[in-house]
Amino acid sequence: MASTETVAGQPQKTQRRAAVENSVSSFKRWGRKYPFIRYGLPMISLTVLGSVGLGHLLQGSKDIAKVKDDQEWEIIEERKALSRTGPLEAYKPKKITLEEELKALKAKVDINNYEYKRIPRPGEGN
Repeated sequence: MASTETVAGQPQKTQRRAAVENSVSSFKRWGRKYPFIRYGLPMISLTVLGSVGLGHLLQGSKDIAKVKDDQEWEIIEERKALSRTGPLEAYKPKKITLEEELKALKAKVDINNYEYKRIPRPGEGN
């Protein structure tokens, strides 16, 4: 009882400081007495809150991907509808054979006319 009388007689700032120090010391006591409160509870809460936060972030990216997929499907369905009516049927791609493609490639690249170029070794200057 004597300690409460001295605290009541002190100015208000020191009363607050004493109350804070008292609560801090009680938390320290809890930490020594129950190590789960000091170490286990913060670790478990961090794990749970982290998984909830990551789940929330991943759900956002899944929603965005779903919207993009829906837009792509709408475009595909539009094209199917247009092809039934005719505008896409007007486009007929040219049939290309592998032989024609090989001839075009040979015309671009001459494999008989080449020049040797030395590749510098690692550590050699250019």
